[in-house]
Amino acid sequence: MIEIVDKFLEKHNLKNPDNTFIVGFSGGCDSLCLLDILNEFVKKYEFKIVAAHLNHNWRGEESLQDELSCKNFCESSNIEFISETSESGPKTEISARELRYGFFLKIAKKYSNSSIFTAHSRTDNAETIIYRIIKGTGINGLQGIPPKRMLEEIPVYRPLLLVSRNEIQDYCRSKGLIANVDSSNFDISYKRNFIRQKIMPLFDEINFHAEKSITSLAKIAMSQNNIIEEYLSRIRSEIFVDDRILSEKFINLSIDVKKKLIYDICLEQNLDYDSKKIDNILEFINNNLHLKSGSRYSLTKDLWLFVNSKQIYLITKIKATENKNEISISNEGEYQIPGIDMAFSLAKYTGGANAKFPSENALIAYVNLPDASFDLTVRTRRDGDFITPFGMTGSMKLKKYLNSKGVSQHNKDELILLCDGAEVLWVAGVGLSNKLKVVNVPSHVIELKSVKV
Repeated sequence: MIEIVDKFLEKHNLKNPDNTFIVGFSGGCDSLCLLDILNEFVKKYEFKIVAAHLNHNWRGEESLQDELSCKNFCESSNIEFISETSESGPKTEISARELRYGFFLKIAKKYSNSSIFTAHSRTDNAETIIYRIIKGTGINGLQGIPPKRMLEEIPVYRPLLLVSRNEIQDYCRSKGLIANVDSSNFDISYKRNFIRQKIMPLFDEINFHAEKSITSLAKIAMSQNNIIEEYLSRIRSEIFVDDRILSEKFINLSIDVKKKLIYDICLEQNLDYDSKKIDNILEFINNNLHLKSGSRYSLTKDLWLFVNSKQIYLITKIKATENKNEISISNEGEYQIPGIDMAFSLAKYTGGANAKFPSENALIAYVNLPDASFDLTVRTRRDGDFITPFGMTGSMKLKKYLNSKGVSQHNKDELILLCDGAEVLWVAGVGLSNKLKVVNVPSHVIELKSVKV
C-alpha cells in the first residue's frame, strides 16, 4: 500500500518539498491510514502535511472524543493539526460533504503550493457507483470517484482509490493504529450506509470480486466517455460561440446529442438531474427556438436557460428595473453613467453633408437635435415608456418595440435609453426614434462608450 501511494505521488508530480498537503482526517481507519503513510514520506520528500478535522457535532460527546483522539495522534506524530466545529445544520450526507470540503478549501488557501488529500478507497468508489446507478446516472456517473479533481483553484487527490477497505484495515492493525469508530456509520437511514451494509454483501454473494468488477466498470465508462468527448469536441467547435449555442445549429443535431449537451450543462452547474428533467429541458428548447425575443427556463433560483431563435445560453441573474443610474442631459458634453463603466456623449456634428450613417444597432447615432438647450435624460427603462420607431409616425409601447427587435427579456432592463420624459428617443445598440430623424445634415452625434471608472 505504501508503494501504491508512492507511485501516486510520482504520477502526479507531488514529491516537491515546497508542497503542502491538507489531509482530511476524521480519525477513521481510511484517513488514519492515509495520514500515517504520508507522514512516513515527510522525511524522504520533505513536503508538509496538515491534518484537517471537521467536527460536525452530530454525536455530542462522541464527536468531541473523536476530535481529541485525532489531535492526540497528530501531536504524537509531529503533524500539524487544525480542527473546527461546524454550526448546527441539516444532518444530511450532502450537507456534511459540502461543509467538509469548504473547511478543507479554507485551510488550503492559507498555504502556498497546497492541495487537498482525501482517503477515498476502492470500496468507497464501488459504493458510489452503485448509488449513482440507483439514482439513474449517465456514463459520467459510472466513472466513479476521480483520482484528481479541482476544487476552485485547489487540486483534490485520492491516493487510495486502488485499495480496498479491508486492505486499509489490515494496514492499521499491522501498525497498531487505533481508529475512531463513528456510530453514525451504522445508521442505515443514510443511503451510503444502507448500500455498504445491505447491498454490497448481496453483491459479494453473487460475485466474490464484485468490488473489483464494479470499479472495472468505472474504467470502461471512462474509456467510453473519452471517445464520446473526442467526437463532441468537434460538434462543440461548430455550434458554440462564446459559451453560447447557435440555435440554428442545435436544431440539426440528433436527439441523443442534444440530450448529451443538456446533460453536460447540468453536470457543469452541479444540478440535480434525471432523464425526465433532461427531456423537459429539451422540450422547452424545441418549443422556443422560433422566438425572436426568446424565453427562459428556471434551472435553480438564480440560474436560467435562455432560448431564442439565435442562441441558447445560461443567465445567472435577472435585474429588476431600476433608475438609480438616471442622469440629466442639459448641454453638450460627456456624462458618466453611475454604476456602470459607460458614458453618454452628446456632441455637435462636424462631418459635413456626406454623412455615412451608422447601423441601427451601433452604439453611436447621427441625429437631429436643433435646440441649443436640452431637457433629456439617460436611464434604463421604466413602466409607461414609449417610442416612435424610425420610419414610422405612430408610437408604440417600448416593450412591444423591444420584442419586435428580438431583445431578450433579461437584457431589456440593462439597455441604456435617451429619453424625453416617458418618450424614448434612442435605445443604444437597438434603434432610433423617428423624432431624431435627419433630413439633410445631422445636428449632433450621440454615443454610448466604455470608460474606465
